[in-house]
Amino acid sequence: MNLRINSFDDYKRVYDYSVAEPENFWAEVADTFYWQKKWDRVLDWNFTEPNVKWFSGAKLNITENCLDRHLENSADKIAMLWEPNDPEEHYRSFTYKELHFKVVQFANALKNNGAKKGDRICIYMPMVPELAIAVLACARIGAIHSVVFGGFSAQSIADRINDAQCNLVITADGGFRGNKDIPLKNIIDDAIVQCTSVQRIIVLTRTRTPVSMIKGRDVWWEDEIKKVETQGNPACPAEPMDAEDPLFILYTSGSTGKPKGVVHTCGGYMVYTGYTFRTVFQYQPGEVHFCTADIGWITGHSYIVYGPLSQGATTLMFEGVPTWPDAGRFWEIVDKYKVNILYTAPTAIRSLMSFGDEPLKGKDLSSLTKLGSVGEPINEEAWHWYNEKIGKGKCPIVDTWWQTENSGIMISAIAGITPTKPGYATLPLPGVQPCLVDEQGVELTGNDVSGNLCIKFPWPGIIRTTYGDHERCRLTYFSTYKNMYFTGDGCLRDEDGYYRITGRVDDVINVSGHRIGTAEVENAINMHADVVESAVVGYPHDIKGQGIYAYVILGTSTHDHDLTRRDILQTVARIIGAIAKPDKVQFVSGLPKTRSGKIMRRILRKIAEGETSNLGDTSTLLDPSVVEEIKNGAANL
Repeated sequence: MNLRINSFDDYKRVYDYSVAEPENFWAEVADTFYWQKKWDRVLDWNFTEPNVKWFSGAKLNITENCLDRHLENSADKIAMLWEPNDPEEHYRSFTYKELHFKVVQFANALKNNGAKKGDRICIYMPMVPELAIAVLACARIGAIHSVVFGGFSAQSIADRINDAQCNLVITADGGFRGNKDIPLKNIIDDAIVQCTSVQRIIVLTRTRTPVSMIKGRDVWWEDEIKKVETQGNPACPAEPMDAEDPLFILYTSGSTGKPKGVVHTCGGYMVYTGYTFRTVFQYQPGEVHFCTADIGWITGHSYIVYGPLSQGATTLMFEGVPTWPDAGRFWEIVDKYKVNILYTAPTAIRSLMSFGDEPLKGKDLSSLTKLGSVGEPINEEAWHWYNEKIGKGKCPIVDTWWQTENSGIMISAIAGITPTKPGYATLPLPGVQPCLVDEQGVELTGNDVSGNLCIKFPWPGIIRTTYGDHERCRLTYFSTYKNMYFTGDGCLRDEDGYYRITGRVDDVINVSGHRIGTAEVENAINMHADVVESAVVGYPHDIKGQGIYAYVILGTSTHDHDLTRRDILQTVARIIGAIAKPDKVQFVSGLPKTRSGKIMRRILRKIAEGETSNLGDTSTLLDPSVVEEIKNGAANL
């Protein structure tokens, strides 16, 4: 069957086929990749344990698909472009041949430092090409990479290293982000104090910040590359991996305190990210794809590194932030590299909107042909601005819905094919079977319905487990509704069958497209010596989509509230990272609790949203008067 989608009718035909014969459909997609050995079975699955296996018995290495297979015909094609934080610094570019050479080189450096198949390697680096090289080098030798976003604190890193029992860390002396220098190696040193598993740290030179190098443990990236050169730059054959061997662990916030290590596997992840990249963006050879995410998040894994490279695309990586040195930076980059596909977050779009039209003056942007949005639903106002000012009304917008646990895009328009509606993710991709259920798990059929979004059939990129704790994976995603994967999102399906994501239905806040668990923030606030108890909820925020609102009960000693507020923010930044700092902190004498001691977050959410006229039934509360006090306090905040 021809799986190419050139029209909306093609989409409907391929989608129907993918649902009627999912195994044949995915086998045909998988056939477009290089396998050292083909699979014995396409799919085995149950959602009860859960146990999902795709392409059982197949052998592959994802880097052969991202690099080696392009060497025959596209060796001199640009694989990766890199734009530095400082516009005055020179950019870097790598052909497929050059990138392959660099990855093989660093893969040998890893081997020289004792890394082998199955080891877990933590990567904490700035957005420089070496981050992508390190990721691919781990995959080359069969080591499992766990990238930690460069904005996380020492404590957050230590938790992740200990959970995965990483024995090697790859970092840099520091990183540049806007006008800030981030001391990455110093943060790693603070983290490592709590980690007994780490035997080796490889440090890249980026900022030339003075760092402490411990003899016998810490080595410089550049010195390790020189050693490989003195060995004559030997080949590094790609390690044969089973399709179900883990490729990476990526930690994501959950509704309970401890982040969960989402595990993705070599075969399914490769097939799914490659297919969704090619399909959603309708990628054409020669196009330049600019995904503005950080590789520390799933979007960067899938749509800066693995998805584009597996399809022989040119991917652009940017070290800096959209508003430095000024708010025209993205548009300068688009013009400089003649970017065709721009994939960014609604937060970035709203932030750039707020600067008005001035930063767009003198920017051509005519190279753009497709626009994408990711991380959270895009609001209508931002959608129209993006469409008119950036796309000049000529570029289709794909508003993509997916999660860390999904590995790639699940519900989205296909660029230039699916008729779009502002604020709607539109329709599921081929091979994705969404459904809406009510609280009891009864499927809501037909259109014009709202419910909880579930997926009732596996796709190749589905989460396999949470590292070291399979039961947590089962409880989080597969226990709420029988035989379904539960996304944790609420959703509306309109009269045309289009899907609109309405937000989280659990205690997770989506801040600038990044999921932050309320329990995690509460735990950090409660570590402050003066705090007795806290409750955290999300509220609408003009730029971030959702902000973090903290209600905090303090101890009896006298307080300077401003000082305590600052201290609390500091504590959260130290324990989780600056990304989780509450936007509002309200000090209260008590929290609305039921007689059994459960905090009524519904009431706190309403107050935070300013919807105080309809708080619902408060009669079951232990002390209803506390609600009035919180209402009055919120009004004065």
